Amino acid sequence: MNLDTVRRQAHRVASQHGGNGTANYNPFARQRSRDINLDEENAVYRTRSETHATPAIEEQRRLESREAGKEFGMPDHHNTEPSASSPTYGSASTTFPDSTTEKDLTSDLNGAHKASDDSTIVPSNQESNVGPTRRARFKGIFRKDHQDAENDEAEHPEADELSLEERKKKAFKRKIPVGAQIKFVLFGAWINVLLIMVPVGFAVYYARLKPVPVFIINFIAIIPLAAMLSNATEELAIRVGETLGGLLNATFGNAVELIVSVQALLKNEITIVKTSLIGSMLSNLLLVLGMSFFLGGINRLEQFFNVTVAQTAASLLALCIASLIIPTVFHNTIAEDDSVAQNGAADAVRNQELSHGTAVILLLVYACYLGFQLKTHATMYNEPSQKVPKRKSGKKEEGDASRGIAAIGAGTAAASGGGVNMKSLFKSPDGSDDDEEEEEFETPSLSVIGALITLAISTTLVAFCSEFMVSSIDGLTATGGVSTTFVGLILLPIVGNAAEHATAVTVAIKDKMDLSIGVAVGSSMQIALLVFPLIVILGWILGKDCMTLYFDTFQIATLFVSVLLVNYLIQDGKSHWLEGILLMASYIIIALAAWFYPDIQENQC
Repeated sequence: MNLDTVRRQAHRVASQHGGNGTANYNPFARQRSRDINLDEENAVYRTRSETHATPAIEEQRRLESREAGKEFGMPDHHNTEPSASSPTYGSASTTFPDSTTEKDLTSDLNGAHKASDDSTIVPSNQESNVGPTRRARFKGIFRKDHQDAENDEAEHPEADELSLEERKKKAFKRKIPVGAQIKFVLFGAWINVLLIMVPVGFAVYYARLKPVPVFIINFIAIIPLAAMLSNATEELAIRVGETLGGLLNATFGNAVELIVSVQALLKNEITIVKTSLIGSMLSNLLLVLGMSFFLGGINRLEQFFNVTVAQTAASLLALCIASLIIPTVFHNTIAEDDSVAQNGAADAVRNQELSHGTAVILLLVYACYLGFQLKTHATMYNEPSQKVPKRKSGKKEEGDASRGIAAIGAGTAAASGGGVNMKSLFKSPDGSDDDEEEEEFETPSLSVIGALITLAISTTLVAFCSEFMVSSIDGLTATGGVSTTFVGLILLPIVGNAAEHATAVTVAIKDKMDLSIGVAVGSSMQIALLVFPLIVILGWILGKDCMTLYFDTFQIATLFVSVLLVNYLIQDGKSHWLEGILLMASYIIIALAAWFYPDIQENQC
């Protein structure tokens, strides 16, 4: 399970409604037709009623006993059998008038057992000759389509016997209307309301307004565009498979960070490039992971996740911070030691060559990590983690009475139908079903052409809006109200990571900590092992030799403390809400320091 698979699965879980009638408040949640059908008010899972169950086993035994009595003879006695339930007219049932013979009834019941008919109602002594009322006939009109659908399923049982791959192929060959694709792209999530800021951002930039409104409006406009770009990438990854999906994720998974960094690099904003990438790692490691631990563990004693995956992530994070500390220490050593230092140009060349070599090594490590995750140790990443139930609250939640009545009805129907509804009866209260999750697959909502067009348009708009935003940073910091370090370290990471933040926190609340850590820590590793080296190599190609892995001491110190704290907390494979408080407090301290940190000019290329 690579990072692309983790992100898609996390987004799918984050887009589902919570159990027990809880609403989904994730503004980035995408609405799909595959969501579980819940009662709108109380989130009661729809189960078959007793009238839709198969004929009762006891009734079959009675009929067999009567047939045996006719064949072999038996003494006459009064009928002491309990009366059957009265028929429900107007439903998908079959009523029998007084003229119906016992032989016909027996054959019908036997046929019902073989064909799994919807329901069979045994007539009572008083109401067997009463026809359906007008109200029942009126109801039957609206139930006809439902009965026809069930009859079609009974006539074509091979549809349920299709394998998972066959069902995938069938779903992928389905033609998606253009209108449905446009609706999914533009109105698939509540956050798309902010798309109105995109034309406004163009207008304020070309109208030459002050830098502050230009920065704020384009800052807001990039957030829904980043979510749209992520959705298009996932839709393509669904169709091309896991390997190419991983390549797409590596290319476009951090596209916003890459685009913003390239725009800043072209404008010689080296401080913005470095602080924005460091800030993205800090945001994922401290803020996102801290909120996930806190909100996920506030109603649970502990939460568990895959220990092996956590230890592997901790080792890679240690390598990431080492790859940044070594060039920084190297630069400071040769600059301060008079016996080693020669001239400034020669020292700069040494640092550049060290950074270029380190960047190539990091790319090789990232390739090895993908092979480890996808091929050699894929089963290790797919092992499920332990689940912990929520604490029981003293107050009654909304829909408890309805769910209790539904459970009683499901139990009655299961008893009468020989275990038909046991699966629905014992469904977990939070709406999760492990057996269903194993057989789930993501149904695409965009065609290949639609996903490519969405990807191209969103990438182009992100490029324009990020250029407008980066161009206004100098004017924003010139006012003295905010420093360049604070803008790059705190503000810019929100732009590209907002959707990932909401996804990681939402799945943590649903006790999917493996997905939450995969999104938060996995994104940090991808930035350190992929985005950083690519930016350094791109600066090398463009002749921006000042773009190296040498960082300011404050930036390296904050990242080192963050990685150290995260490694300590995820080593044991479990978390609780206090650990989330520790991570969020660390992030707030770093943000406070970045607010007061003075601007230090980098060497311009």
